[in-house]
Amino acid sequence: MTTLLALDTATEACSVALLYNNKIYHSYKVIPRLHAQQLLPMVQEILTAANMTLSQVDALVFGRGPGAFTGVRIATGVIQGLAFALDKPVIAISDLALLAQKAWRDYRITKAAVAIDARMNEIYWGCYALQGELMCLVGTEQVLAPQQAKLPNDMSGQWSAVGTGWKYASQMAIDCTFVDAMLLPDARDLLTLGYAAWQKGGTVTAELAEPIYLRDNVATAKI
Repeated sequence: MTTLLALDTATEACSVALLYNNKIYHSYKVIPRLHAQQLLPMVQEILTAANMTLSQVDALVFGRGPGAFTGVRIATGVIQGLAFALDKPVIAISDLALLAQKAWRDYRITKAAVAIDARMNEIYWGCYALQGELMCLVGTEQVLAPQQAKLPNDMSGQWSAVGTGWKYASQMAIDCTFVDAMLLPDARDLLTLGYAAWQKGGTVTAELAEPIYLRDNVATAKI
């Protein structure tokens, strides 16, 4: 049985999840600016709950961004450190995909227009559609002004809107049936996407576990 440890700190939410013996253990907190202090204690908390050690993990999964620069950097640094120390492979998952997968888990949304607030009146944007049990990217992920956001032209059906970037909904000429502008990523969904990637051999070594910012000017982006 595959054992995966997943963590995400790309937004205000800080979350850790563990798949062990076909059971999921998780810890989820909305703690802006406290990720660095809380992340490793949260990892230890779920390892203790599962009565296991880090050496038993088969692979490490993390939210690679986009999101707040500091948060994405924290997750990347911790995952690289653990991977080097344990000599374990890494699976990097987009935080936009992570939100889309959560939208499916929470609301059974099959077409998700995902937007994360990128500050400076911009959003991180991606559209995802359900294939089997996984939300898959349609088109590309981008950082752009809300007015520039567009739905895919080649897919019929109604889209639903999720993510903090929908605070700019009044600036977006997009018709969506459902909006959850408070939805934040959860590492439990990293386990779902990470396990699918694991089955396909979608791992990298620690040194290749890199963040994805989408924006070149990231220095002002804070949690």
